[in-house]
Amino acid sequence: MKMAASFASTHCFLPLYQSRLAPTHHLQNNTTSSSTTIPLHLNRNSNSKPLSFSSSHAGRNGFNAVVESESKKDRLSSFAQTAAVRNLMGSVTNTQALRIAVVVARFNEIITKRLLEGALSTFNHYSVLEDNIDVVWVPGSFEIGVAAERLGKSQKYHAILCIGAVIRGDTSHYDVVVNSAASGVLSAGLNSGVPCIFGVLTCDNMDQALNRAGGKSGNKGSETALTAIEMASLFEHHLK
Repeated sequence: MKMAASFASTHCFLPLYQSRLAPTHHLQNNTTSSSTTIPLHLNRNSNSKPLSFSSSHAGRNGFNAVVESESKKDRLSSFAQTAAVRNLMGSVTNTQALRIAVVVARFNEIITKRLLEGALSTFNHYSVLEDNIDVVWVPGSFEIGVAAERLGKSQKYHAILCIGAVIRGDTSHYDVVVNSAASGVLSAGLNSGVPCIFGVLTCDNMDQALNRAGGKSGNKGSETALTAIEMASLFEHHLK
């Protein structure tokens, strides 16, 4: 048995924007707009009231102008909100009052001395007073963390720079020392509340270490010294 479906009677006019069916253009308040309607028959009941839907669309130029205006308003609103936010940053210019301690590992001294020289040169370049810098030597990178924490808890310093060099060997000793040094410096900063800067080189061979201690890759002691200045300034002037 075949089922038949039919639609009739009620007229429903639906807009079709930019249809290939011939749209009707008319002028309203000097603005060109278009409206296209499609009759749709939905019900056999002739007593049903006709439903009509209408839509008019502004011309392309007018539509683009509205979208552009709204977009501009959103950008201005977003910028206003961003401008109202306080941005706290450390300074590398107001440094005369900063006190900094440098913890240096003696192991791989040929590397760590060069890193220390780079750090001291940077401190001098940014006008950190020599009398406000103390250098503390420890046997190796493993011992850096405990010394840094004691110095931080003394509340004499605004930042602690931790310098060392660990070079991979034939055993897993390298991994143990590297992980201990990193976690020790992190714990020192968290437990003392004083920024402790990780300036320990972790290299696969001596060439890599020399390149990062004043060679073709720069001097990481100098770079971490600049980090120490900025963090010391941030804590002293904004996060007290």
